[in-house]
Amino acid sequence: MLSGLRRRLLVMLLVPLVGLALLNAWFDYRSADNVALQQDRQLAAVVPLLADSVIGEGLLKTDPPVVLMPPAAAEFFDGQRVFALTDPDGKLLFGEGWLAGLPPPDDELEFHSEENGGTTWRIARQRQQTVIGPVVVAVADGSDPRQQWARSILFKVLLPNLVLIAAAAFAVGWAVERALKPLLELKDAVERRSPRDLGALDEAASPEEVRPLVRSLNQLFGLVNAQAESQRRFIADAAHQLRTPLAGLQAQVEAWAQAAHSAGREGRVELRADQVDKLRGATRRTSQLANQLLALSRADARTMEAQPRQRVDLKALCEDLLQVHLDAATARRIDLGLEAEPVQVMGHEWLLRELLSNLVDNAVKYTPDGGTVTLRCGLRAGQAFLEVEDDGPGVPEAERGRVLERFYRVQGTGGEGNGLGLPIAQEIARVHHTQLELRSGAGGRGLRVTLPLAI
Repeated sequence: MLSGLRRRLLVMLLVPLVGLALLNAWFDYRSADNVALQQDRQLAAVVPLLADSVIGEGLLKTDPPVVLMPPAAAEFFDGQRVFALTDPDGKLLFGEGWLAGLPPPDDELEFHSEENGGTTWRIARQRQQTVIGPVVVAVADGSDPRQQWARSILFKVLLPNLVLIAAAAFAVGWAVERALKPLLELKDAVERRSPRDLGALDEAASPEEVRPLVRSLNQLFGLVNAQAESQRRFIADAAHQLRTPLAGLQAQVEAWAQAAHSAGREGRVELRADQVDKLRGATRRTSQLANQLLALSRADARTMEAQPRQRVDLKALCEDLLQVHLDAATARRIDLGLEAEPVQVMGHEWLLRELLSNLVDNAVKYTPDGGTVTLRCGLRAGQAFLEVEDDGPGVPEAERGRVLERFYRVQGTGGEGNGLGLPIAQEIARVHHTQLELRSGAGGRGLRVTLPLAI
């Protein structure tokens, strides 16, 4: 990760430098091109002056024409500027012989570059009328800015910029290494930690720019530590809760085993009805606790976030749960009723079924014989809800927060509960981004548990 970050920083810092170097070279070229255009204009202006400088023919036909240049034209020519006069057939009349050549095909001014003596010359040629007749005037300038730019681009632009880029790469690499040192130290500190060490990192020891990262890591460590602590506490509580029914089962089986050994190989062990009831009760409690522990584990909000939701019919769900618990309620003469309006929500059907089953099971279990338990669903203030109300002993207001904790039971509560029904329902509520609301029932009696749900 850090290696990739180094590369990105180097590229981000060096690419602008390379771009500036290329831009500088482009500006140099544009400057040289402008100078070259000025040079062409100067050559074009000198051509007619040279034509006007021809004032007559030589004494002999083989003599060159008489040329008298004005001071402006004479000052123009030096070692890097030369000229030649030729006849229309290209025969040299006056000036540099290497400029003699094919005349231009018409009277238009002609420009081209030509190399001679190791120098690239910018040449202007044009047919002009003089006192001795038509003459081709050729003017050459060896100080061609284009040629100078081609030479200077290497020494004045590319080489200095390459040296600058190399030095900048070294400096930037060193600066990036120094700047990333806190991240490297943070990486080493995290790698040296044992899996059990989830303590906070020293935020003050990190640079200000790295502190948000350290703060986020500390928050993550805190969440993981809380999760691990919750799991350890859950395992310890589950082991404690399972110990009692398993101990009862073991005691019953050990007693019967001793009785069987005392009776001999062919002996029979007679079991009383109360002993069978105790065995059945212990088995049921163990089975119920194991099922609730499994439901609690499957209902973990962190693991259910990625699961897709579906449309759930709350009225159909309440009707199904009413049939499931009707026999248990009838056996204790409890009036199990239903007040349901058609409503559908997005959620996990099997989890909502588990939630409602726990609420109804709790209500039937703790409501006295002859009491009333009511299931409700519908819309209230534009929001869907599930609700279970009973007229049992209820839960004191001071205890309503704690009954949602795992394995907690209100002091003096009878029955065979293990303190997992409401915590499971609360965990399922968190999966659906809501929470249980506990209030007193009608007339201040019993308990009413409501689950608001988004439509």
